[in-house]
Amino acid sequence: MPSKLLPSPPPAEESAPPPPPPASSWRIGAAFWILGLCNNLPYVVMLSAARDLLEPRPGEERKNRSRHDCDPVGTGAVLLADVVPALVVKLLLPLVGPYLPDRLRAVAVALCLWGSVSAVAAATGTLSGLGGVAVGSAGAGLGEVTFLTLASSYPSSGVSYWSSGTGAAGVGGALAFWGLRAWLPLPQSLLPFLALPPLMLLSFFFILGPAPPPRPAPPLPQPDEGGGATEEKWGVAKAALRQGAPLGLVYFAEYFVNQGLMELLYFPSSPLPHSAQYRTLQLLYQAGVFVSRSSLRCLRLRRLWGLALAQVLLAAFLLAAVAVNQLLPALGVAAALALGEGLVGGGAYGNAFANLSEQVPLPQQPLAVAVVTLVAEVAIAAAGGVALGAHAAFCGQE
Repeated sequence: MPSKLLPSPPPAEESAPPPPPPASSWRIGAAFWILGLCNNLPYVVMLSAARDLLEPRPGEERKNRSRHDCDPVGTGAVLLADVVPALVVKLLLPLVGPYLPDRLRAVAVALCLWGSVSAVAAATGTLSGLGGVAVGSAGAGLGEVTFLTLASSYPSSGVSYWSSGTGAAGVGGALAFWGLRAWLPLPQSLLPFLALPPLMLLSFFFILGPAPPPRPAPPLPQPDEGGGATEEKWGVAKAALRQGAPLGLVYFAEYFVNQGLMELLYFPSSPLPHSAQYRTLQLLYQAGVFVSRSSLRCLRLRRLWGLALAQVLLAAFLLAAVAVNQLLPALGVAAALALGEGLVGGGAYGNAFANLSEQVPLPQQPLAVAVVTLVAEVAIAAAGGVALGAHAAFCGQE
């Protein structure tokens, strides 16, 4: 008797492939540390090289022989070129950002950074050098918003390692340029930094694993719940301003010091020439930033107004030191103040974004991060304008 044929089972429904396994913690930490390093290091190098970029070219004579040993253009010009394009990018990114995937953004950041270093190294004048700085600024602004927002979607260590990487970029960039410039002229001392964009792409595409799945989106409010949605947005805005306002004040004070006052602090008795004194102060400032950003796991501050007050008082004292001759007795005292300035600034940055990751729900974190970074960029740009005014005031009167 032939066996009865069993009906064939219905075809199984096609299912989506399982999501890739989450990246291990060491890969997350290493990737965001490298991304922070590569994104910020060219920015730091350009600020450390500000006096070198603006010094008269060979054959040109310095016209101003004042006690401040002024250059024709203040280093605030380099700060503006290093900040304003990033500010423009952050203003436009909410309009075009949703159409730009993270992979495309990462490639664009790397190309901008490579083009910036190449252009500045090949520059034959002040204007072309500032143009190269501006290209790097646009890339760094895009990178900061992209990678910092991405870090907030990983475990809390993502933001911490990004913060540490940006701090390492500060001290690493300032130290590397300080050492290279001691042995090489300006164009050749910039060429080793062309290795950074490939390292950034390696970290993003091969070291960093997939982001964890996003949290479920909150349900849409019903007609009688509209007020709750408004209150939620207001809460996000308040959390962002709670961190952005003191951080902006800290940044205004410290960048006014770095690009408005440090170039005017000249110690003729020091064995170092003026440009080397400037690079040394920048290096010690960045060392303080690195220490404070890397200590985020050990020292957490929920309120930042104390740091803002300390930075403003430091800026006021150094302004008085520029105005009153011999108020600062030696380069060593200025170096200690620069180190303290970096400690305050780095602590404010790291704690501001760590507080955001704790106080703002994940779906609203990109908006909060954008608001805080925008406030910081506006404050830095304002400091650049005031720095140019200080250069004109102190150098034009002598």
